[in-house]
Amino acid sequence: MKNLITDVAGLRVGNAQDPRIASGVTTVLFEAPAVASIAIHGGAPGGRDTALLEPGMTVESVNALVLSGGSVYGLDSMGGVTAFLRAQGQGFSVGAIKVPIAPGAVLFDLLNGGDKDFGGEPIYWRLGFEAAAVAGLDFSLGTAGAGYGATTADLKGGLGSASAQSASGFTVGALVAVNAVGRATIGEGPHFWAAPYEREAEFGRLGWPALWPSPDFKIKSVEPQNTTIAIVATDAALTRSEAKRLAVMAQDGMARALRPAHAAMDGDTVFSAATGLASKPATLTDKIEIGALAADCLARAIARAVYEARALPFAASPPDWRKRFGKS
Repeated sequence: MKNLITDVAGLRVGNAQDPRIASGVTTVLFEAPAVASIAIHGGAPGGRDTALLEPGMTVESVNALVLSGGSVYGLDSMGGVTAFLRAQGQGFSVGAIKVPIAPGAVLFDLLNGGDKDFGGEPIYWRLGFEAAAVAGLDFSLGTAGAGYGATTADLKGGLGSASAQSASGFTVGALVAVNAVGRATIGEGPHFWAAPYEREAEFGRLGWPALWPSPDFKIKSVEPQNTTIAIVATDAALTRSEAKRLAVMAQDGMARALRPAHAAMDGDTVFSAATGLASKPATLTDKIEIGALAADCLARAIARAVYEARALPFAASPPDWRKRFGKS
């Protein structure tokens, strides 16, 4: 177990980023089409082909899922991933044509200090293609891929991942680009809201603060520069409706790790995917545990994203967790 979403059999992850524009793309590629769905709990989401993931829609499975920076411009990244998949002969067959299914979501990172004068270049299309081309079992966390330009209310955001196994042996994983209007840490200290779910010091093993801060809670001046987007996956075989329930349950991980979550200017989109490569069918009890673990993994992945991130070299970039709290 690598404590990454790639511990789930049947998928790979690729990152691509451009330091000049301070943004990037992360994609999950599936070795075989995976059943997928989605839950959107934020008030300001941005996505492509997300409606087809609802129960009752015709195409039941996807070839890839994409997370991207760039707000509306980042929607081009799904086109780059689609182009890569078509070149590999993948996609939904329509006559003699292959139509790759690669839904995705975007976050807002346009005010982080990077050069956003894209000109006429479809830069996110290129980043999407590059991310798909390098997909593998190992990938970077923190200031990488879709998390490259991400921020939170007070700290640098980033890309995070985590995994777990259920009591019956099913694998669950989460991948997240944390770009939240809220905070991942408690008050002005280094402790993470996700502390109760931490495993093996994956984000410092600080636990809860010895003294809790004042219950007073103030929201900083809110600009539309947020959205946390995530993917959870399992090797269990699920139906589209069951994948929908998995995405809904996983949304609890955002509420456990970020304060606030699901607000008016959050996108808070969670994709779910089931590769179906487990050696046995999942019972109803198994599926409930998989959903609970997905929420835990997402909370852990959010904390890992902030813990592993490094600040960008721009005045607009907030400090990273390690620099602010003097941790190595």
